[in-house]
Order: sequence, then C-alpha cells, then structure tokens
Amino acid sequence: MKTFSKRALLRASAAPAILGASLIATAAFAQEAPQAAGAEAGDTIIVTGSLIRNPNLVRSTPVTATTADQIELKQNNTAEEVLREIPGIVPSVGSAVNNGNGGASFVNLRNLGENRNVVLIDGNRLVPAELNGLFDLNNIPLALIERVEVLTGGASTTYGADAISGVVNFITKSDFAGMEANIANQITEQGDGNYVRADLTLGANFDDGRGNVVFSVGYQQSDPVYQGDRPFAVSAIDSFSGASGGSGTSTPSRFTNVNTTGADSITTGCGEAGQVACNAVQGNRQVTAAGGAFRPTSAFDAYNFNPFNIFQTPFERFNMYAAGRYEVSDAVEVYSRGIFSKNTVSTIIAPSGAFGIAVDVPLSNPYLSAAQRNAFCAFDTNPGVGYTARFTQAQCDAAATAQPTLADGTANPDYRTVSTVLSRRATELGPRISDFTTTFFDYKIGARGGITDSIDWDVSGAYGESENVQTQQGYWLNSRVRQAVQATNTTTCLDDSNGCVPLNIFGPDGSITDEQNAFLNADSQIITKTSLAQVKGTISGDVGFAAPWASDQVAFAIGGEYRKYGASQVSDLLSQSGDLGGAGGAAPNIDGGYEVYEAFGELILPLVQDKPFFQDLTLEAGIRYSDYKIDAAGASGYNTTTWKAGGSWTPVDGIKIRGNYARAVRAPNIAELFAPLNTVLTNLDVDPCAGSAPAQNADLRAVCIAQGAPAALIGSITNDPAGQVNTTTGGNLNVGPEKSNSYTIGAVLQPTFAPGLSLTVDYYNIKITGAITSPTPGDVIDACFDNVTAASATSEACTVIRRNPATGELFGEAATTPGLFQPLSNLGKLATDGIDVSLNYNKDLGFTNWALAATGNWTNSSTFQATPTSINRECVGLYSVNCASIQPEFSWSVRNTFSFKSFDLSVLWRYIDGVKYEDGDAFVGTLNGKDVDFNTIPAEHYFDLTGRFHASDEVTITMTVQNLLDNQPKVVGNSIGSTSYNSGNVYPSTYDALGRRFTVAAKLRF
Repeated sequence: MKTFSKRALLRASAAPAILGASLIATAAFAQEAPQAAGAEAGDTIIVTGSLIRNPNLVRSTPVTATTADQIELKQNNTAEEVLREIPGIVPSVGSAVNNGNGGASFVNLRNLGENRNVVLIDGNRLVPAELNGLFDLNNIPLALIERVEVLTGGASTTYGADAISGVVNFITKSDFAGMEANIANQITEQGDGNYVRADLTLGANFDDGRGNVVFSVGYQQSDPVYQGDRPFAVSAIDSFSGASGGSGTSTPSRFTNVNTTGADSITTGCGEAGQVACNAVQGNRQVTAAGGAFRPTSAFDAYNFNPFNIFQTPFERFNMYAAGRYEVSDAVEVYSRGIFSKNTVSTIIAPSGAFGIAVDVPLSNPYLSAAQRNAFCAFDTNPGVGYTARFTQAQCDAAATAQPTLADGTANPDYRTVSTVLSRRATELGPRISDFTTTFFDYKIGARGGITDSIDWDVSGAYGESENVQTQQGYWLNSRVRQAVQATNTTTCLDDSNGCVPLNIFGPDGSITDEQNAFLNADSQIITKTSLAQVKGTISGDVGFAAPWASDQVAFAIGGEYRKYGASQVSDLLSQSGDLGGAGGAAPNIDGGYEVYEAFGELILPLVQDKPFFQDLTLEAGIRYSDYKIDAAGASGYNTTTWKAGGSWTPVDGIKIRGNYARAVRAPNIAELFAPLNTVLTNLDVDPCAGSAPAQNADLRAVCIAQGAPAALIGSITNDPAGQVNTTTGGNLNVGPEKSNSYTIGAVLQPTFAPGLSLTVDYYNIKITGAITSPTPGDVIDACFDNVTAASATSEACTVIRRNPATGELFGEAATTPGLFQPLSNLGKLATDGIDVSLNYNKDLGFTNWALAATGNWTNSSTFQATPTSINRECVGLYSVNCASIQPEFSWSVRNTFSFKSFDLSVLWRYIDGVKYEDGDAFVGTLNGKDVDFNTIPAEHYFDLTGRFHASDEVTITMTVQNLLDNQPKVVGNSIGSTSYNSGNVYPSTYDALGRRFTVAAKLRF
C-alpha cells in the first residue's frame, strides 16, 4: 500500500478561466497542474471541481490560480480584495460598503448573487456567517494561502447545493516547515486609511516525515476613510436634480399638514370643490430659527450626510489557523484542521432622528413660540377659499397654558393637541454607529488511507459556529420622541416614565440638549448565530483497467455526505420593536435549520490516447442525489438530483478542445425559509405619486388614493430625499430549490514553437430557472404604474403598495407604512453568458525574466426576471437601483513582471469598460462650474506598481503603489443606485475612492 508520506496533496483548479486573477503572473492548466515542493511523479493531485485524485487525467475545464506570490505583489490585505478585482467577478459587500454592510465580506461570481456560489478551504465547506448561508471572507487566513482557485458554472455534483455560479477554493500551504513572519503597513496619499497587517506562521515535520504541524496567527487593523475627506464626496449630490449640499431630513423640524393659511388635511375644509386652492398652499411646513413661525415650503431642508459616511470601514481582526497530520501506519493517516477568527467591522452613518413619525403636540408645549402655536391652530386668515381652521384664535390662546386636567382631576376643556408628522435630524446626538463583532471557529478531523495501491478512502467530520454581535449606538427612539413632545413644562413630561425629559423640537439646530438626547437614545443589540455540522466519506481511485485505445485507467469516486445547518437571529426588544429612528426597520427573531443526506459518484473515462489526431480524448461524468429535511412544523422536505458531463480532446500537442455541461441546484437558505414578513428599506429614485402629476390625471390620482394617500395631499406628495422607501418582504417555507443548466466550451493553446506561451479561450453560459427571487423596486412600480387606467385603482398590482396614511409618501414608520411589496417566490429566472480569455507568457531575456499575464472577460448578457410578468432586465454595462453592483461588458487585467537577480519590478494594468444609467434620465448640466452627465461612467484604467527586493534568502522587502495615477471616481450623485454600492456620489466598490496608496511590507523566513 502507498504511504502518505509520499503523497503531496496538490490542488489545481478546474475553472473555465474567468479568472486568472488580476494578479496572475503564471497560470496553471489541469493537464499541467503545478507541483508543490517535494512532490514526486505519481503523487496525488486534488482538482477543484472533481472528487477524483489522479495526476495523469486531463480535465474538461481550465485551471487558473491566483498564487500567494501575486497576492504579495498586489499587497492585498483580505480575501475580499483578492477576489474583487478579478475580471468577471462583480464587487460584493466588503470594505467599501458602509450603509448596508453587516460586518462581513462576500463574493459575487458572474453577478448571479452571493448566495449562488460556494466558498471552500482546501475543498471543504465552512460554517456560514449569516442566515443567507454566505461565508465571510474576513475569516480566510490569507498568510497561509498558497493559491486561490475559481471555478465558474454548476458544481453541485461535486460540492452539493449552492454551487450554481461557481466555486472559490482557497488552498492552504501543505507540509509547511520553518518560520515565516510578515508585516505590512498601507496608507493613502491623503494620510488616512492606515492599514496594518502582521502574520506569524510556524511549521515542522516530525517522526521522519510521518507527521507535520503548522500554526499561524495574524492581526489586522484598518482606519476609516471618511467621505468628507475626499473632494468629490464632501457634499451629497442628488443624481436627478444635480442639487449639491445634501438631501434628506435636517433641522429645523419639518411638520406635515401644517400651514399658516388654514389648509389642513385632517379637517373637512379641503374637499373636491376647493382642491386646487388647497393644493396651492397645503403640505409640509418647517419652523424657522429662533422659534419663529412656520415657513411656507413643502421642500425638505437639505442635510449633507456625506461627511459622516465612510469609504473604508474600520476593521480589526485576530485570527489563528492550525493543522496537523500524522501517518499512523503505512495504510492510515489521521489529520485535523482548526480555524479561529475574531473580527470587528464598524459602520458609521449620519445622525439618527425622527423620520416622518406621527406625534401629538400639546398647544401648551413650553417650547412653542406664539407664532408657531398660531400656525398649528391655523385659523382662517384668508376667507373665501374654503378652508376650515383647526381652532379659533380664542381656543388657541386658551390652550397656550392649559394642562390636561383641572385641579379637581377632571379633563380640561381648554387643553388641546395637534396631530402632525415630524421630521427632524438629531444633529446634536452625532452619527449612528454599528459595531459588528464576529467570533468564528471551524474544526475538522479525519482519517484517510489506501485500500489498494490505486484506491483510497477518506472519512472526515467537521463542525463550525459563527456568532455575530451587532451593537447599535446613536439612535433616537421614536416612542421616546413622542413621549418627550407630550409636555407642558420644561422639566417633566405628561408621561414621566423612564425619566422622560421634555424635548425642544421647535428651535434651531443646537436646541436639543445633552440631557434631552440622553433620554431619547439607547443602545440595542442583535445576535446572529450559525452552525454547520458535516460528515463526509469517499472512496476514489482507478478501477484497474483502461479502455482499449487508452493508456490511463478509468478513474472513479463514490461517497456520501451529511450536512446540518442551523441559524438564528436573536434581537433585544428594542431592535425587535422597530423603534430605532432610521434603523431601516425592525430586526425580528428568526430561528431555523435543515439537514441534507447525499450520495454521489464521479467517473473519468479516457477513451483514446496517443493516436493520430487523438493525442487524448477523455470523457467525464458525475451525479449526486440529495434528500433535504427542513426543521419546521408543517414544512415538507424535497430531494434533488444533479449531474455533469464533459470531455476534452487533444488532437495534437499544444491544442486542446474542452467542454462541460452541468445541472446544478441551489437549496433555499434559512433566511429564505424562515424570515417573517418585515418592513425594511429599499431604493427608489422616483415615486409616480409624487409631485403634481396625480393632480392632473384622474386615474393616477385614484391609484394613489387607493394605496392609502390622503385625498387632500394629492399634488403635494414628495419623493424620499434620500432615495429610500419602505418595502415589505420575508421568507417563504413553500419555496423549493432552484435549478440551473450551465455549459462551457473552449480551447487551450500551448504552441511548441513558443515555449512559455499559453492561451485559453472559453465561452460560458449559465441559466437559472425556478430562481428564489423578489421583484426589484422597479418591477413593483412598473407593474402598477406602467399603464395606468381606470381599473388600476382596484388591481392587486397597485393596491399591494401601501402608503403613509398621514403623508401619502412611501416612507415613514414601518408600523403604518408597509411601502412596496416584494414577496419571495420560485418564479424568477437569471441568465448570463460571455467569454473568458487568459494569456500567459514567460521569457528569459537574459538580463531579466519577463512574465506576462493577461486575463479578460466579455460579458455578453446578464439578465434577471423576478416573475413572469416582470421585466427581463439586462444589467450588463448598466447601473441603477435595479442593477445594484456594476457589471461592465469588458474588463481585463494585464501584469508584466520583470525578475532580476535580487529585485522584481511588476506593473498591473486593470481596465473597466464604460457603463451607463439604465433609464438615461439622470442629471445633465453644470455643477461647480463643470459640465457633468450622470448618465455615463467612462472606461477606467488603473495602474499599480510594485518593487520587491530580496535582501537575502531570509528577508524580502516589498513596496507597492496602488492607483499609481491617482484616478478619481466618476461622480454620478448619491441617489442613482442602491445605497450599498452607490455612496459618496460614486460607486466605491467598483471604482477606487481612496486614491493613491502606498504599502511597505517585510517578510522574514527561516
């Protein structure tokens, strides 16, 4: 039997080359898998995308890899940074996402969604970070990564559900011996964003090579980069008006349905007869400074929230990794691996406040000026226009000092209140801060051995847990604002519970004291826990015979797998209540889980080898059966079958044709199954009921009223100035697995006349049906408002949208304003196709060695249709609230590295194709003296320069300049896309918002 001391377990990718990371200097192909130090001929090779280990079998898909050397040249600090810049991969939530970052980083392969890929370490799943089943890339121990492999297309047959768009496999350094210490420091040219990283790795072989242990510990810490510290982001810009200086609720306070001429939607004076006159003056009023009267305007006071937001989230991580193996006998080896990580990500956004909440204001509130009180009373000063005053002047004057009850305890008839909707930014409180602290561990233990010289067995078990604690600070409580407004003196509230302090919302900025703020705000906490238990066993090897015209034997793998997922979200009562002003909705408790039992098999059949025009012809096939059990009363399970088939043909040396077809599935995750209906925030640029249009179109007016808008406010409804509206969505226990069919076909050229040259060209096509999706905001609006008729007011597509009953707007308190409705279903379809190209060339020029690596992607199409009646939306080359993260049509990277005796010089060129706004109606004009067009973002070129000095065999110094030319991102305003990716007037996850950065790193090896 084979001994494991003679098996170097190597990994090479079977990915259709999307790929070659932007940092690749050399590419490995499956037929020429790179060997680790110490590997011998005949050693086993583990191939990403297959369970069969054999060094002599070719693959039907190409292999490209981002190596540790290229990560060092780029000076990436996190795995998310490594993946973000690969052509064909769309930026996902990461360090550049502030509002919408849950304290984790993810990968989005092919723009098919973060939940449609699987992230692996050494070919194994790890515990997810949250309820959507996504693995947090912040937990990857980058110092121990030997290379990163990315496989595109369905891989469910090999790895189980979720691998629809592909697989990312992080390969660790095996059999590491010695010591390696790394320290790096990065800073921007502006002097901010300092990033420190330090790692120490120790490893040793023992017992004459029968065993090996490795231990690595690392620390990282990054400082924030504030949007206010970049000239293009100092002031928030509206994407459609071009207005600069910000948008959204500010100070002084804004009151809805208050005016100085008597118009008031809560009385009967604004009927149909007086509608035109009412529309001219009714709406929203704002207090003036120093406690004056209300200003007659319906516009929001602009608030510049940009300076509080950040382009680089503060991050701190401590991580440990340990692995060991020991050859118990010639037939059995035991192994183990453990990962631990604790990291904290902080997000910082503009101050909280009261954002459109209903309040009752006593006319005897001590902070009301006489002019403001008279405006609230709104007696009729313009007779004949049909208005009805709230109160007479005598009633208003009597109420100015009235208490709710008389001395004898009976109700005071002079005591009066006014119901209104309040909007007021808590500028005196400071920003909202959320700290996300994640504690993660994942442990694996197993044993493997040889049944015969060509057949192996491997059995392993793993268990992992992740806990994310979100602490929210700096939020006003809506209930306490209501309580604190109900006051008739400056020291006590009518409801004095919880130590209530009367609130002055009628003064200018600065009128709210520290004591008032202390009562209004409270910290809250949300704890998310996930777990994954898994057991896996495989038997793989050669069957002992070959096809008549082939020399390599038929290879196989069979086995079974069990996985059990659990996840919960436990929120404190404050978070569950939705009482936090500006938190985006409530955080309900969620608890659920499921388990899956699987059986699988793979076969590789070399048909013809070493024959004329058939240097090699090999077929591949695989199948996996999965049985799911859902942990919920009344929920039914389901089963799935996935399969793959492919092959490769090498007619002559240097030319290879390959193709692969796969049927894959994605099982619904715990959030999609168990999350209750909840009202949260989404993005919408234009509300069709806003402005004057409904007052001029009877059918549109009827629709807006049917959705809950007050009839008296038609013609004066406003868009949310921050581009955000409410939406109601949640999980669905009835959703089942989605299915995908994907195929790749391509060629590998390694001409003998050009040693060192390799070229791959691969076409990929991925289609997903029965996709678990929700309609986009645009889909919901279009379904109702695309063709408004008299019947629209009673159609379900329109009435399912529910407006703020006090203002008619789509934003406000979740309890009263459900907003849009985005239900989850299996009615969606997604599809994408394109071509990947990878060119690699190595040449010894005598005085230097030149390595050229070019990888590129052309995405022909990327479509999404949420329901059969929704738009089949194309998002390639487009940005909008419906196309969240930008997918350019063309992207590529080219790295040239010149290696001298003790010095390397490397230049990386990245290209991102130009993109445009989906609707084409954004602002075009002059801004700050410059002509601007927010409908386009031109093509971008980035250059990085790296110098690496090998001071000795033990010491290496690396210096890198990222964004060498200090390219600034194109400004398109703050409201043209989703909040997560369109921030600071730009798209900071796609385009560099930090500017030129310098990194110095040192590596010490023994």
